[in-house]
Amino acid sequence: MHRGTVIVVGAGIFGVTAALELSRRGWHVTLVDPGPIPHPRAASTDISKVIRMAYGRDETYTELMEEAIGIWREWNSRWADPLYHETGVLMMTRSPMAEGGFESESFRVLEKRGLEPYRVSPADLRSRFPAWRAQHYADGFFHPRGGYAESGRVVEKVAEACRHQGVDWRPGVRFGGLLEEGSRVGGIRSTSGERLPADRVLVAAGAWTPKILPHLAGSFRITGHPIFHFRPPNTRLYGERLFPVFTADISRTGWYGFPLNRDGVVKIGNHGPGREVDPDGDRTVTSEDEAPLRAFLEQTFPTLAPLPVEEKRLCLYCDTRDEHFWIDADPERPGLFVAAGDSGHGFKFAPVLGRIIADAVEGNPSPLHARFRWRPRMESARGEEEARWHG
Repeated sequence: MHRGTVIVVGAGIFGVTAALELSRRGWHVTLVDPGPIPHPRAASTDISKVIRMAYGRDETYTELMEEAIGIWREWNSRWADPLYHETGVLMMTRSPMAEGGFESESFRVLEKRGLEPYRVSPADLRSRFPAWRAQHYADGFFHPRGGYAESGRVVEKVAEACRHQGVDWRPGVRFGGLLEEGSRVGGIRSTSGERLPADRVLVAAGAWTPKILPHLAGSFRITGHPIFHFRPPNTRLYGERLFPVFTADISRTGWYGFPLNRDGVVKIGNHGPGREVDPDGDRTVTSEDEAPLRAFLEQTFPTLAPLPVEEKRLCLYCDTRDEHFWIDADPERPGLFVAAGDSGHGFKFAPVLGRIIADAVEGNPSPLHARFRWRPRMESARGEEEARWHG
């Protein structure tokens, strides 16, 4: 059944999953993006993203991730080359886990839901994960359900599924503005002047969302977060078994990282406040960005500390003030919908994002609507993503 026409602006993970789901539901979907896919400057790019179920005391995200993990495994079974790597996730803290802390509350919620995390002492850390300097970490836990996804390659796979599903793929089209009749949105125009009419327009442009929709400029903060690639000579020490995906007192330091990937690279990143950036501007990672990394490595992974950085870049976040996603209809512009606000923790939800976004476009009731609603006036809101270091 043909349900109408939708233009999806942006082919990052929000856009491609939404386009695929809407097409499956009977919508005629046109997906536009300047390309290439994955875009080298988009948040969905890079070699890896963390897939974790731990969300502090926030059971809503934990429950969503229970569903998402199952679909990640299903996707792997269908892909000739699995792109989700279930290494488990090791979450250590420098002080004993205590009520109210991110690691402690994550452990409590995972146990409550029967998801079987297990406690890791400094002695366990020393014997099981020898790359760590165990004396600096007093407590933590390992959760076997989780790991990482090869993010850029996942976007390619879902984009390919969109084409097979019949989505009208329009690479090379740059958004030039909305087609409006009064307050109603009825399509878009490209920068070349082409008019693309549609019943509904979904903007899923990540960090570019407030640039192409200026009325949202005060609702999002675009931040850059340094990530670093290393190529350790001791591949055994940094393989998946001895060096799973980790967080290192993340709510106080921001540091997280990944085991050796298929190309022999270990990636370390910081999930902190970041610095405000223009998505089209300079993204140089400076010596000031690298200095805290070196101090962290000296304390935590001494055999990585002397190695040169093979590659460094800024990972973009499209931050909402409360760090929850923004997936809703524009109340003042009928026909316009926005799916953005990844806030640095969106990719792991890829298997369920399409459903959540499609429900918003269709106006279906959802228990998630209150959290992801349109909310432009949030000047006093504080970030609620418990894993994130807020500086």
